[in-house]
Amino acid sequence: MSTTITTDPTPTSETELLVDPAELRAEVRDKYSEVATNTEGEFHFHTGRRLAQMLDYPTNILTGLPESAVASFAGVDNPFDHGRLPTGGRVLDLGSGGGFDCFVAAELVGPTGSVVGVDMTPEMLTRARRAATEMGVPNVEFREGILEELPVADGSADVVISNGVINLVADKAKVLAEAHRSLRSGGVLQFADIAVGVSVPEAAKCDIELWTDCIAGGLSVDEWCELISAAGFTQISVGLPTDTFGGAAGESRARSFEVFGHTFRAVKA
Repeated sequence: MSTTITTDPTPTSETELLVDPAELRAEVRDKYSEVATNTEGEFHFHTGRRLAQMLDYPTNILTGLPESAVASFAGVDNPFDHGRLPTGGRVLDLGSGGGFDCFVAAELVGPTGSVVGVDMTPEMLTRARRAATEMGVPNVEFREGILEELPVADGSADVVISNGVINLVADKAKVLAEAHRSLRSGGVLQFADIAVGVSVPEAAKCDIELWTDCIAGGLSVDEWCELISAAGFTQISVGLPTDTFGGAAGESRARSFEVFGHTFRAVKA
C-alpha cells in the first residue's frame, strides 16, 4: 500500500553539505567492506537472508538464491513491493552492494531484461561478481562508481532502484539528478530508504558516525518527496513505514529519531 504525494513544484536542493563527501565515502566504504567480508559480524542493522525474509521478499526467488548472493544484503525495505518491474526491462541499481537486489531484479525482468549495479566498495563488487558467476546470470553486470557520477549513458534505464543507500550520500540532490538522467522518458524511480520522524540536530548531521549508522543522513518523508520532485520526477508515492531496525543493535538509536524504512516511487516526465 502506498500514498500518493502532491508536492510544491518549487525546486529545492541541499545548498550546504554538512559533511565532506569524500570523507563520508571513505567511512561508508570501510563499514560496508566489513559487511561484505564478515557476513557473520554484528552490525547496528539486520543483514542477510533473515532481513530479506523480514522485508517480505518473494519466497520463490529468495529460496532459489545461494547464500553467497544473500549474506551481505543490508537493505531497509523492499523496493519491489512498490511496483512491478517490466518483463524485458532495463534496471539500474544505485549502491548494489553484494548484488542481492540485482539478482532479484534479474528474476523479475526475465532473460530478455538486463540489470546494472553500481557500487563504490571493492569488496562488495568482488562479492557480487563472484555470486553472479556462481549463479551463471548473464544479464547482470556490476560497475564501480559513485552515485553522484553514475557510469551509465543517458536514458539507458527503464527503472532505477536503490535500497538504503541514498541516505549515505552527502549530496542527495545530485544522486537524484543522476537517476533522472539515467532514465528514459517515462522511466520509473523506485527505491527504499530511511525516513526520520524527528528532526536530526545540526550537530548530529555533522557526525559521520551517525551518517554511517543510517541516522544523520535520513530525511523526513516530506523532505524526500521535495528532493524527488526537484529532480524532475512526478507522480510521487510513498510506501507505509517498515520497522527496519526493530530487534537490531541500532534499535534504540533509531527509535530516538523515529527512523523507519519507506519505499518511494516516481516517474520521469
